[in-house]
This record gives sequence, structure tokens and C-alpha cells, in this order.
Amino acid sequence: MEKRLKRGAGILLPVSSLPSPYGIGTFGKAAYEFVDKLKKAGQTYWQVLPIGPTSYGDSPYQSFSTFAGNPYFIDLDFLIEENILKKEDVEAYDWGSALDSVDYGKIYESRFKVLKKAFNNTKERESGKYKKFVSDNKEWLDDYALFMACKEHFGQKEWLLWNEDIKKRKPQAVAHYKNLLKENVEFWKYVQFKFYSQWKKLKKYANDNNISIIGDIPIYVALDSSDVWANPLQYQIDENLMPVDVAGCPPDIFSDYGQKWGNPLYDWDVMEKDGFAWWKKRMASAASMYDVIRIDHFIGIAKYYAIPVDKTPSDGEYRLGPGKKLTDAIDEAIGDAQIIAEDLGVSMPEAKKLLQETDYPGMKVLQFAFDGHCSNEYLPHNHNKNCVVYTGTHDNDTLIGYLDTLDSKGYKYLKAYTGCTDKKALALAIIRLAYVSVADTSVIQMQDALMLDNSARMNLPSTIGQNWKWRLKENEFGEKEIQKLFEMADVYSRLPEVIYKERFLEESKAELSSSDCSKDIEKFVEPVNSPVI
Repeated sequence: MEKRLKRGAGILLPVSSLPSPYGIGTFGKAAYEFVDKLKKAGQTYWQVLPIGPTSYGDSPYQSFSTFAGNPYFIDLDFLIEENILKKEDVEAYDWGSALDSVDYGKIYESRFKVLKKAFNNTKERESGKYKKFVSDNKEWLDDYALFMACKEHFGQKEWLLWNEDIKKRKPQAVAHYKNLLKENVEFWKYVQFKFYSQWKKLKKYANDNNISIIGDIPIYVALDSSDVWANPLQYQIDENLMPVDVAGCPPDIFSDYGQKWGNPLYDWDVMEKDGFAWWKKRMASAASMYDVIRIDHFIGIAKYYAIPVDKTPSDGEYRLGPGKKLTDAIDEAIGDAQIIAEDLGVSMPEAKKLLQETDYPGMKVLQFAFDGHCSNEYLPHNHNKNCVVYTGTHDNDTLIGYLDTLDSKGYKYLKAYTGCTDKKALALAIIRLAYVSVADTSVIQMQDALMLDNSARMNLPSTIGQNWKWRLKENEFGEKEIQKLFEMADVYSRLPEVIYKERFLEESKAELSSSDCSKDIEKFVEPVNSPVI
């Protein structure tokens, strides 16, 4: 397995942020057009945020299942083309009027009603493809579909508030609710079938156009998830199925308070006894969905932060994680897929050692670079090749917003480092620094490529209510931005290899055509493995 990423460039754009007429981005026409634009811009990667079904707060990092996909991303126009829905079925609902923002309330009220119409209209449930999907994914799909059907039955309450028998998954209760909710259980399986069908087609289109998908998985799963409900012994929870300690992180650069995510912590001793079987299944599933898997909060594998359930983040403590025993299991499970280790946060020797042992690329964020010290590890002149450099992540300001918040010392150093003074010139210079870096891969937030201010920020950690809403407007990512990205990718040797090969062949053919030689160039020209600029 090749662990090093190809030298290239990419764009971070969540699926939810794509344009669409139905209030949120989908796997529809705009997604395919975005792939076309990435190709035209000389990009190699499209990075997305987690694409699992979201729960309260709409965070993609708190999902009802680590294996399931978000029903919001199923494209309704494709269902119309398949004659599963009628145009009037989807136009009957209000999906929200803001083109640059997601109204999750309206989507929640409407999306499942429309999908249930599609479910009632379809004949696909009798098809071999559907039956094979259900059979191939039985191990997680049965639990997830029953979990979602039970949530509806119990008024969307978390599973800890369900009737005692089904909460504890007593065999008679499981059999009873499977029978009682049979049609709705089938609905949730069908939704996953459509999600995976559309996603796999989109991913194939991207790969066929030499665009690799970088996916994102949270290290932890949500407490209110089919994962915990179906496998409670894999987590640090008590006899009443309540967490003893929960995940988070101490006060840091993102929050003076720290972060208390509330996710249950894994019982690593239990997981190790079965060879991390659940993790292997999880990572194999992710490897089938993505070309590159970014593991969020990777440092938690080396050393994790445990917060007593009734205390604040500052009352937590660090504990040793499974380390290389888990990463060895991950490597075994993912086949040809590759890993990005999100190693941001508190610097710890255990995490640095694990990163060296795995040879996974870590992350460098340029918004952390300008504190006025030339030794800062995030500055481009301190980068190494085996890493991924970002202008910022979904948890950061946009570049324009960042420049408004940078202190005077950092601002002065940034101007000296780039030779720029104008705000937009500085923002563009930071993007250029990402491209010029020796780091194998550079990823730019779409908002930064568009020079948007903090009104387009994706997430402000430790807050809820205004996050995960930003959307790209139709045609907002236009020729000017595409050309600028292509030029930088070309100058700094980040174009896909296929472009350099085609360019080399064209130049060679042109040289031959000006001579008397008429041989077929492609019969004797060796392929170019890496560009020389």
C-alpha cells in the first residue's frame, strides 16, 4: 500500500455546500459539474466532510451511523428521471429561499416525506441489485434500519429513552419491533440503497476524470447512534448504558473553554481482544467510499482525552490509546486507500511517534503559521514532503476573516513573509504559499478560493445553531477562479500527471512533425512519471 499521496492540489467543499434547487447540496447535476470544474482547474483532489446521516445540531461529525449515508444528499432530480418521483412531488415543498445557506429545519420537515413517496412508488425492491445491496451490507444495515424505524416510533427520542426491552436489545423485543415496524425498516434500507447507488456513480465519474475523493471520518461515533446501540460493550459505558467519561479536548487555540463533544469513549481493551474487528469493518467501508480517508482527531489514537460526564473539559485527563496496534489493523483493512492523519491540537510526543511509525501524512494549517516566529512548524519553509497543507479547515475562519482577526505581530510577519499588504493580495499569497510548499498535497477551502469573508465560515467550534450552513451559489466558482488555480498548479508542479504526459507527447509530436521523421511517437516515447518544471 502506497502511503504517500501524489503531489497535487485539491478543494475542500462539503457535499451539503453544493448548489441545488432543494435547499442542500446533493449527488446531482451540480456535483458532476463541480468535478468538471476541478478537472479544468488542474486539481487532483476533492475533499468532503463526513457524509453520514446527521442528527441534532446538523454536525456531520455527530451521525446516527458510521456506515450509513445522509439521506439529504440523495438527488431528487435523478429520482424524477427514474420515474420514481414526479416533478410536482418535490416542488410541493418549501426547501428554503436562501441560495447560499441551508435551512435544515425545512429540509428535515420535507425530505423524508418525499423519499417515502419514492419508496412507495418504486419497484426496485424486487430487483437483484437491491437484494444484493441489502445482503452485502446486512451486518450494519439491519441494525441501522431498525434503529431509525424505532426512533420514529418513539417520537425521535434518543435510544436511551426507549422502552427498556428494546433499549437493551432483548431478543424478543428486537423480533417484535422488526415485525411491528417492518415497512419502515424496509424504507430505511431503501434510502441507503439509493444513497450508495448515487454516491458510487459520482465517485466513479470523479475517478474517471482523475479526481480522487478525500473523505473524512470522525474518530468517535455519536452516543445516539446505531453503532453504540447495537454494540454497547465496545464503549466505556455503565450497566445502565450511560457513558462514564466522554470525548473532547482541553482548552486550546479553538476554544478557551475546551470542547466537550459528548461522544462515548471506546473500550480499547475490549476492541483489542477481537483484533479491532469493528474498526476494520469501519475502515473497509470508508475505503470503498473514498480514495483517501482523513481520520479526524488522529491524535486520539495515540493518547485520548477523557472528560467525566458531569464535568467540564478542564477536568478531563489524557489516557493512552491503542496506538500502532490499531493503525496496523487499519492498514490491513483499507486496501489501496490512503490515510491523512489530522494531527492538529495539543502537541504530544506519543502522537508524533505514531505518525512517524505509520508514515501517514499529517496536516499543516497556514492560519496557524503566522505568530511572528520563523521556527513555527506550520510555516512553508518548515514543511516536509509527506504532509497535507491547508489554508484553513472547516473549523477555521475564512482567509479574509482570518486577516481581520490576526494580531499586529502576526500581521506584520505575514506581510514581511509574503511581500503583500493589500488584504485580498495577502489572502491570495497564502493560497500561493500552500501551492509552493514542498508538501505533497495542498487543499484550499472553496470559500478561500472565492475570497469570501467570515459570513461564509463553515463551523465555529463549541457553538451550535449557525454552523454547517454555507452553500456555493450556482456559477460562483467561475472561469477566473478556475484559471487562477490552474496557473498555480502548473507553476508549482501540482497538475495531475496525465496533463504533463499529454503535454509532453504533444510537444514531442510537434518537434517530430517539423522534422522528416514520421514514426509513431507513442510507440517509443517513454511515459513521464513525474514532471520537470
